[in-house]
Amino acid sequence: MSSERPSELIYQLDDKPPVLEAFFAAIQHLLASFVGIVTPTLIIGSVLGLQEHIPYLISMALIASGIGTFIQAYKPFGIGAGMLCVQGTSFAFLGAILGAGFIARDAGGGPEEIIALITSLCFVGAFVQIGLSQFIPRLRKIVTPLVTGIVITSIGISLIKVGMTDLAGGVGSSDFGSPANLMLGFFVIAVIVLMNISNNNWVRLSSIVVGLIAGFGLAAFTGMLAPGDLLPSAAISLPIPFKYGFNFELAAFIPLAVIYIISSVETTGDITANCIISGQPITGERYIQRIKSGVLGDGINSMIAAVLNSFPNTTFSQNTGVIQLTGIASRHIGMYIAGILVLLGLFQGVGDILQQIPKPVLGGATLVMFGTVAAAGIKILASEYIDRRKVIIIAVSLGLGLGLALVPDVFSKTPDLVQNIFSSAAATAGLTAMLLSLILPELKEQG
Repeated sequence: MSSERPSELIYQLDDKPPVLEAFFAAIQHLLASFVGIVTPTLIIGSVLGLQEHIPYLISMALIASGIGTFIQAYKPFGIGAGMLCVQGTSFAFLGAILGAGFIARDAGGGPEEIIALITSLCFVGAFVQIGLSQFIPRLRKIVTPLVTGIVITSIGISLIKVGMTDLAGGVGSSDFGSPANLMLGFFVIAVIVLMNISNNNWVRLSSIVVGLIAGFGLAAFTGMLAPGDLLPSAAISLPIPFKYGFNFELAAFIPLAVIYIISSVETTGDITANCIISGQPITGERYIQRIKSGVLGDGINSMIAAVLNSFPNTTFSQNTGVIQLTGIASRHIGMYIAGILVLLGLFQGVGDILQQIPKPVLGGATLVMFGTVAAAGIKILASEYIDRRKVIIIAVSLGLGLGLALVPDVFSKTPDLVQNIFSSAAATAGLTAMLLSLILPELKEQG
């Protein structure tokens, strides 16, 4: 079985578009993915107090995404889907990463110790995805759409607090909740909403980027940014493997491992959607092998990202929409995207500028993004036939996961191992959903 879309494509999977067309197609993909690539790093750095390291971490995120996109497109040594699968830092890991960071911080670690623990856990966790890549068809029987929907919903809802806190000014801000902060945050939301109700696909596609730029401009116009804040460094950011050292804690690793499992299944869905748009088979041995190689690529790319002092990578779903809009499915566009990302990453000034985005501006944009993640999870759940068994699974899983996000001290009297395992709302919801799916019997249909 294959898609009927190839006739709608201007350039198919193995075609090589002219340089100018390829470059502009790459720019359109970057518009769709750039904010998603850098925002998780901005959030992690801000919440964990890594301010002086944020520009370098952003540079490494861009370089890792460029390398990962190249691997997925060109499939070196059989690694990668061999498709235009743009790679970027995954939002799904935010809760588990922040939990690990808090563990290092509570143990008295400084920024370097925090980064060392996080990147080490991400490096080891990548091998979970690398191993699982060869068992994806079986894994999908355990991590069902029900489980995936629960986890994605939990990720979105649990992170909304982060976005709302930034919108009000950020943790520890002296003007937290001030009218100026709220006005700036809601202005960004309004710009994004107005652009998303447009009938023009490109306007909708660039809504987050334009919202951030508009918010940044308003902040500068109203004096919320000092002129000196806008002077980027001319320094070059060179990748240094495990620059901050290597550390590992098993208890902090378990929530991360759970998200790697969920991410593997989510990547399967993203690559399948890409196959449909690109006119490739979605059944048969060729399709299964592409999925295995694509998930393996995600794992390898996450491992490379960790070595480069960045966070796990995943296949971005929004870029499938760009392929449909442009009619260009050529995997050779990946070379242009990869080159631009690596080039941007080498200049630390990019990170310097992004770090100066006012918290209310970032909060307004991330609030919409996290809400979109939650909505995507709800959409998956809504596509399922919900019987009594599934209602119980959803109720208990979301109850425990989101309950933990609302009351993080609920396990404070339990052993450290238990606290660390259940430090992530998404991991807690995912583990609960998988366990209940296995032990609760399927309901018999009544004739």
